[in-house]
Amino acid sequence: MAGLHRADKAAPAWVYGSSLQHLNISTIIETMKIPSFPEDAALRALAALAQAQRLRAFRALVVAGQDGLTPGALAETLGVSPSALSFHLKELSNAGLIHSEPNGRYLVYRANFGQMDALLGYLTEHCCQGAACDVSPKRKKKTACAAC
Repeated sequence: MAGLHRADKAAPAWVYGSSLQHLNISTIIETMKIPSFPEDAALRALAALAQAQRLRAFRALVVAGQDGLTPGALAETLGVSPSALSFHLKELSNAGLIHSEPNGRYLVYRANFGQMDALLGYLTEHCCQGAACDVSPKRKKKTACAAC
């Protein structure tokens, strides 16, 4: 751990061999075991959302809920061309964040809320060093949980 000094607050306490004797290497490895949501799926989802038009499209589909939106309605809402939107929807679909189904002559796109929840769970899985978090939307400080 070259470069880490005792005053460096970014390093976890177990790096220094402090009084947290119960945190040994096997505890750390156990905490970081393969999560229920695979890392490669998280990477695909985050990469798909790392583009402004795709993020806007995904958020619009989240707002639309289970009713979903047709590509035409989505393109009009976002002010993008249908051909550009088609590319972005394909990327979101490949990442598992959205799905489509035919409805008559049209396709209806919907957010995949299960995948979204799994991604959020993956991102917050080890919050507060693995301890249970008490998330409160009424807190003034915008952090993941009350303990952060």
